[in-house]
Amino acid sequence: MSMIKGITCMGALALAIAVSTARAAAPADIHEAVAKDFDKRLKSLFLHFHQNPELSFRESKTAARLAKELRALGYKVTEKVGGTGVVAVMRNGDGPTVMLRADMDGLPVEENSGLAYASKVKQKDMHGELRPVMHACGHDVHVTALIGAARQLAEHKQDWAGTLVLIGQPAEELISGARAMIEDGLYTRFPKPDVALAFHVSSGSAAGVLQVPPDIAYSSSDSVDIIVHGIGGHGASPHETVDPVLVASQIVVSLQSIVSRNINPLQPAVITVGAIHGGSKHNIIGERVDMQLTVRSDSAEVRQQLLDDIDRVAKGVAISMGVPDDKLPEVIRSKTESTPPTINDTASAELVRTALTEQFGADRMEMKPRDGMGAEDFAYFVAPEHGVKGVYFSVGGAMPADLAKPTPHHSPIFRVDYEPAVKAGAEAMAVGAMALLGKP
Repeated sequence: MSMIKGITCMGALALAIAVSTARAAAPADIHEAVAKDFDKRLKSLFLHFHQNPELSFRESKTAARLAKELRALGYKVTEKVGGTGVVAVMRNGDGPTVMLRADMDGLPVEENSGLAYASKVKQKDMHGELRPVMHACGHDVHVTALIGAARQLAEHKQDWAGTLVLIGQPAEELISGARAMIEDGLYTRFPKPDVALAFHVSSGSAAGVLQVPPDIAYSSSDSVDIIVHGIGGHGASPHETVDPVLVASQIVVSLQSIVSRNINPLQPAVITVGAIHGGSKHNIIGERVDMQLTVRSDSAEVRQQLLDDIDRVAKGVAISMGVPDDKLPEVIRSKTESTPPTINDTASAELVRTALTEQFGADRMEMKPRDGMGAEDFAYFVAPEHGVKGVYFSVGGAMPADLAKPTPHHSPIFRVDYEPAVKAGAEAMAVGAMALLGKP
């Protein structure tokens, strides 16, 4: 993959200085300091966040607690950026600007993890519907680790130079929060970063194990709706109708030919029909079927081809099955539930990987292929038009008993071994930031 371009001359110079003057190792006491901070503060913080999850763009209490913690550490904090987003800034002389990001939102899932501290929360979503809520993707680990990293960086200002921008991001689960913060002036109202750093906890890797991808970290994601229209009638007289259920069924099957026959087989691509709804009774042919799709790829070119081919297939199948011109399918691409692929800047990722290897040891680093095409709206922060380099890494969080059969993200049984995950996340964020910042 090509490296992200467009960084300003000043930013490029600052980053070059950071690379050339990077220390051989982080301050020796950070590991012990994080462990002590976990026992004193981070454990209770994690349990608070886990037991009080909030839905996307409804993270007001989470944001308020994050803002309070960061203010207490000496950061200048601004709330309600992009809705419920939090931005904290700490300036420490001349040097690069580095942004650390944690997402805050939970999911509308009822927790069934068996944990003594499981969430019992219910909350009204953006549509006013009361939903159960849990941290089924580990964002409670992310927020807690961000606070832990913020403390270490604030207490080790003698070891770095530059500007820190810490953000608590809303609505990652809707892949909308990053874009909302940018549209609300994240890169104009606050110092624009040279490099952005973030991590995701993984229930599929041993707790505390780290991985820094050199390029692709996450795939693109697009939500697409297809409304299939037909001509209704009696189920006993199908010849007098145009059956939208049959048309929709054929569209589902034909969509898979896009990946198998139109996309280069060496390029990753996924089209999944996640929901299909139509009809009302055994013997009635209805007039409408609604379909919901998720579309994934690893490049802008493949992403565009997939979306365009979905339009073509839906229309072509409908025409071939006799749907009138005035009732052809409506293909609607979501304007908010979409994100480009998350691509790490290779040089910056290598710098962070080297620093983490020196800090944690080679036995704590892993490099394994992705096992799916998950997406992340962190991609918006490091999109080429912004000129911000990105490093997105993972921190293992699997409980020992779950390693053979990991608990899936987004499921009611999701759980992580939070102590080693939070400790590793906080330490890695602090060490990674120091590697990217300047040296006094």
